[in-house]
Amino acid sequence: MGDGVDKLLCGLIGAGIQRSLTPAMQEEEARAQGLRLHYQLIDLDKAGQGVEALPSLLSAAKTMAFAGLNVTFPCKQAVIPLLDELSDEARAMGAVNTVVFREGRTIGHNTDGSGWRWGFERTLPGADLARVALLGAGGAGSAIAHSLCRMKTASLIIVDQDAARAAALAAELNRQYGGQAASGSADAAAALRGATGLVHATPTGMDKLPGLPLPAELLRSDLWVSEIVYFPLETALLKTARALGCRVVDGGTMAVGQAVGAFELFTGHAADAARVDAHFRRLVAARTH
Repeated sequence: MGDGVDKLLCGLIGAGIQRSLTPAMQEEEARAQGLRLHYQLIDLDKAGQGVEALPSLLSAAKTMAFAGLNVTFPCKQAVIPLLDELSDEARAMGAVNTVVFREGRTIGHNTDGSGWRWGFERTLPGADLARVALLGAGGAGSAIAHSLCRMKTASLIIVDQDAARAAALAAELNRQYGGQAASGSADAAAALRGATGLVHATPTGMDKLPGLPLPAELLRSDLWVSEIVYFPLETALLKTARALGCRVVDGGTMAVGQAVGAFELFTGHAADAARVDAHFRRLVAARTH
């Protein structure tokens, strides 16, 4: 396609997002497909604003004919009342990470859960979902919990320092998916007893929060381990799990999976997932060296 192609405008609204790899991922995949796409960071911290800026930001994006916006902390819930429509997944999760502008309407989607599932199933096809322990009932944990329920996980134990938050998420999952598969717990040791897999969905292990999210002795070689942290890609949890012989999924797969989903929503074109993944890993390697 030549210069006659309209430029697609997209962006990310959130707080403290200067290190985001999303602009590079989206712009590079568009370039590879012959599309012209500009992806703008809209950092609330830099602007000295909070979620109260969302209505004017959405209105401005609509006026400027944006194709869509990604939305991250602290806006994923706050944006919902401002939208015209929600996808089934966004409604179920009560959170939006992607807003698409279509014919004057704003439609909220969530590609976090589907992005995690894409990476997980691609890396560990046929993994045993008999009893899964999920650490973290926050935004990412909640999105993954919904995906695990949709994947027919037989028993899902949600562990959070805030026991009430874990219990509330479990109750909501059981209500939505019609069963008793989910339960909340404050005890990681009990949750991992007899577990077939572990999903880690807290910030522990990030460059700025190093360390293990649970005692190393709770890990066993027969567990699969899925991580959402990707700075660094090889967290302390993954290092420990690999050393024990666990099958593992790194956090990069979810980052790529949700970006691939958003790209398709923004552009109407399927992303080449392997190409996006290779580009993402080059970006992370450059960032960590």
